[in-house]
Amino acid sequence: MAGRTRRRDERASSTREVLLTEAERLFAERGVHAVTHRQISEAAGQGNIAAVNYHFGTKADLVRAIAHRHGEQIERRRVGMVAALGDSTELRSWVACLVRPVTEHLDALGSPTWYARFAAQIMADPTLYAIVVEESLAMAPSLRYYEDGLARCLPGLPTEVIVERAVMARHLTVQMCVERERALADATPTYRLSWDDSSTALIDAIVSLWRTPLEPEV
Repeated sequence: MAGRTRRRDERASSTREVLLTEAERLFAERGVHAVTHRQISEAAGQGNIAAVNYHFGTKADLVRAIAHRHGEQIERRRVGMVAALGDSTELRSWVACLVRPVTEHLDALGSPTWYARFAAQIMADPTLYAIVVEESLAMAPSLRYYEDGLARCLPGLPTEVIVERAVMARHLTVQMCVERERALADATPTYRLSWDDSSTALIDAIVSLWRTPLEPEV
């Protein structure tokens, strides 16, 4: 009895992972709202077209599950970086805490990957983006330490400017990862030779963004 239960659980877990992978790929390539549960089930080789509903429920639940799967691995990378910095006020080091956990995760996945393109689709949808932000804050306490560390590096910068530039930095990170991810998937030239090089270029750009002086009021 225990053996049958274990095998059933293993099959369910395997099916769930395949569904997540195919959903992420289809969402990245076609857009979240253009993909149906039936298409995901068929792409995953599931004869039961209700497989997505059974394992995940709504499309929002499926998006949350994809974000959680990647978020856990990215968080593990960021936690160590944040802890090592402590009370540092070195801006470049804190910016690296935003960028490198993502690029290292994508590098570790191999090619092709779809996570950056999936994230870009989500960021363009206010409802889905709110779901992912909620999920990220719940499972990624390191982000709060990152924000605190960043603020220590930017004394005198108005709060509203910090918030605005933080959004710019997130979008720049995602979109440049999309550029590389798509190029690798399509076997076309990339701007940089490696994810590590791409990460360094991104950090350079974001540090410059944070250091840009404010225009004086007239």
